[in-house]
Amino acid sequence: MLDKEPSNNKKVLITGASGFLGSHVADSLTKSGYEVTVFDCVESPFLQKSQEMVVGSILNYEELNTTVKGCDYVYHFAGIADIGESSKNPEKTISVNIIGTQNVLKASVENKVKRIVFASTIYVYSHLGSFYRVSKQACEKLIEEYAREFSLPYTILRFGSLYGPRANTFNSINNMLKQAMETNNITRRCEH
Repeated sequence: MLDKEPSNNKKVLITGASGFLGSHVADSLTKSGYEVTVFDCVESPFLQKSQEMVVGSILNYEELNTTVKGCDYVYHFAGIADIGESSKNPEKTISVNIIGTQNVLKASVENKVKRIVFASTIYVYSHLGSFYRVSKQACEKLIEEYAREFSLPYTILRFGSLYGPRANTFNSINNMLKQAMETNNITRRCEH
């Protein structure tokens, strides 16, 4: 007999769920009995049997809107999160992070989502973080305005560096620990 996860009949969509944060949240929500749909531009290597995978882009509104239909909650974790990449490619960062978030918000309103949960960053309080920071600041303002204009409930989570199993290769904590283990030394470049 297969173990079946308990069901609470609540549907959740997680954008960016193939990544570090999204995959762990997907696991936790599945364990708590939510019906979880994973939405990402790449297939998740962490997908559980009870989770539905939709490979797509948050820049494709029609595809995203179809996936949001019937969901009670949307956890929006998709975006360019690598500060180095955002610095080298501001246009892509602005497009994916800001326009992608606009699409998630619009689809959430259209489909009467009960709450959106957004992964932001502590960099919103800093001068560091390049275009990544700027995009997250803009996204937070978009979310606040959608709440005012369309009564869309939201939660904004501001994370620092996240680390653990499945950490990204660009994760600074991951890189410092790896360097310490390989060289018995840690060197960190400081931004001014």
